[in-house]
Amino acid sequence: MDVNLDKLADLAPGQRLARGVCRHLTSLGFGCLEEYVPDRGLRVDVIALGPKGEVWIIECKSSRTDFTSDSKWQGYLPWCDRYFWAVDEKFPTELLPEDTGLILTDAYDAEVVRMAPEDKLAPARRKAVTLGFARVAAGRLLGFRDPTASLG
Repeated sequence: MDVNLDKLADLAPGQRLARGVCRHLTSLGFGCLEEYVPDRGLRVDVIALGPKGEVWIIECKSSRTDFTSDSKWQGYLPWCDRYFWAVDEKFPTELLPEDTGLILTDAYDAEVVRMAPEDKLAPARRKAVTLGFARVAAGRLLGFRDPTASLG
């Protein structure tokens, strides 16, 4: 069996959605990180840094219960230029706020079906998010080579 397919079976439903989103956004020139912490008490499913420096946050919801139990999503809005929900084709999309973006996805690919409105980050916030993204990405990459290393 393909090692990647074997690992895919071990992923939780939301992780499979995040995988499809990241695969799609990467094909558009974005860099993606899963489970990123922009600020204390917040953890986004996916943050994506675009080719022009744009910052997107994507929350992956695998069920009605998963969505209705999420009370922190509005706290993510100050940390991105565009905010999206990523769901599969079975998700009741009428639950999702219309003033947010919508991505339909599975573990393999995704499609942006409703572009999120743009609310540009202030320059200082953009710099902080971009630097944070770079540090986390570098730390994760270093961890593959040397799991005991720390960026300090």
